[in-house]
Amino acid sequence: MVTVIKRGSTNEQIKAELDRHDKKRKKKGIELSKYLGSINLKEDPLKLQKKWRNEWE
Repeated sequence: MVTVIKRGSTNEQIKAELDRHDKKRKKKGIELSKYLGSINLKEDPLKLQKKWRNEWE
């Protein structure tokens, strides 16, 4: 998407045009905050990761 800002535009016009552009832009990705705190681990995550990686050897 392209936003054209003409010479002589005021700061208010530029801000309004950029705000309109931001509202049209689609957000990428997923909202990860809903998964925050959903896993309770008893061990250190780094130790678990190393253990799981060593299972393939």
